[in-house]
Amino acid sequence: MGKRIKKLKKIRIHREGTDTLIWSFIAVAAIALILWRFIDNKIPFWSFVIIFGSVYAIVLNFFRCPIRYNPQEDTEKLVVAPADGKIVVIEEVEEHEYFHEKRLMISIFMSLFNVHANWFPVDGKIKYVHHQNGNFHKAWLPKASEENEHADVIITTPDGVDILCRQIAGAVARRIVTYAKEGEECFIDEHLGFIKFGSRVDVYLPIDSEVCVKMGQSTTGDITTIAKLK
Repeated sequence: MGKRIKKLKKIRIHREGTDTLIWSFIAVAAIALILWRFIDNKIPFWSFVIIFGSVYAIVLNFFRCPIRYNPQEDTEKLVVAPADGKIVVIEEVEEHEYFHEKRLMISIFMSLFNVHANWFPVDGKIKYVHHQNGNFHKAWLPKASEENEHADVIITTPDGVDILCRQIAGAVARRIVTYAKEGEECFIDEHLGFIKFGSRVDVYLPIDSEVCVKMGQSTTGDITTIAKLK
C-alpha cells in the first residue's frame, strides 16, 4: 500500500454543518433583536437568549471537526474507532448480507454531544459502497443494525482482509453522508462520512480479531484502537 498519506484538514467546523449553523444564527439573532427592541420587559429576551443560546452551543459542538492524526506509526493491523462515542456492542454475529459467515461486531453509539464526523477504521482500498433505506429505530437497539437506514462501506486492507463499516441512522438522525467511493484508496486519519444528530457505527471484523476495548468504554474517533487484525 505504501506509506500512509496524512492529509492536512484545517477546518474546525464540519462542512456538513455550515448552512445549519449560519441560518440558525441568523434566525436566533433576528428573534433576539425583535424581543430587545419591541418588548419593554426584558425577561422574554433574556429567557430566549439563555435557552436558545444553550441549544446553539450544543449544535455548534456537534458540528466540530477536530484535526486528528493517529499517533501510531505502524497502522497495518490496527482497527481504529470510526467515531466518537461509547462501545455498546461487542459480540459474534452471523453476517448474512455480504460475508455470509460469523463476524465480530463492535458498535459505537454517538450521543448528541459527540463529534459526528466518521473516520475510516483501517487503511486499504474501498471495495463496495451501498446506501440502504430503512426504519429509524433507536440506534442502540439490536435490530437497528439491520433494519434502520444505513450506509455500508467494505474496505479491503493491504493484507486482503475485508472489513465492513456501517453508518446507521437513529430515531433522530435522518441523514447519513458517506464520502467513500468504490475503487479509491482510504487511510486512517481521513473522513469516511458524517451522520447528523446522533446515531451509531458498526464495524464487522474477522472472528479471530483481537478486541482492544470493553463494553461501555468511551472512544475517540481515529485515535482509540478498537481491535487488531491477525
